[in-house]
Amino acid sequence: MKSMKLLRRFALGAAAGIVVLAVAGGVTAHLLDEPARGLTAAAHAGDAHCRELTGKAPSRLAGKERRSVGLDGVVVWGDQDVILRCGVASPAATTDPCFEANGIDWVLDERQSTPDRKVIVTFGRTPATQVAIRAQGVRTDEAILELSPLMEGIRRTGRCLEAAPS
Repeated sequence: MKSMKLLRRFALGAAAGIVVLAVAGGVTAHLLDEPARGLTAAAHAGDAHCRELTGKAPSRLAGKERRSVGLDGVVVWGDQDVILRCGVASPAATTDPCFEANGIDWVLDERQSTPDRKVIVTFGRTPATQVAIRAQGVRTDEAILELSPLMEGIRRTGRCLEAAPS
C-alpha cells in the first residue's frame, strides 16, 4: 500500500513537472518569436513625422513581411531582418561612410554595425531614422532604396557629403 502511495506521488510530481516544462517551453517559444524582443522606441518616436513615416511603411520590404511590434516609431520586417526606428538622434559630421539614395542622405554607423547587421541612419533629417539590416538574406541597398521615399516628409537640415570633416 505504501509503495502505491509513493508511486502516485511520483506520477503526480512527474505530471506537474511536465506541465511546468510545457508552459515554460511555450513561453520561451513565444518570446523568441516576439518581433519586438530587445527593441525600444527612440527618444523622439512620438514625433508626428515618425507616426506618419511608420504609418506609410510598406507591408513587405526586401521580400520580408511587416510585423506588428506595438512600439511607437518602430517597424520590423521578417524576424528582425530589418528594423526601422524613427526618432533617433541625428548624426553630426562624421567620417563614417555617407551615401545618397533617392534624394535621402544616409550614414553607415560603423560603431553600431557588426558583420551580421548593418546600422544606417538618415543624415540631415530631424527626427532621424535608423535602419538595422541583417546581412544574411536582405540586400541593404534594396531595403534603403525602398525606405528612402518615406523620409521625404521629414525636413532636410543638411547634407552628409557637405558636412564631412576635413
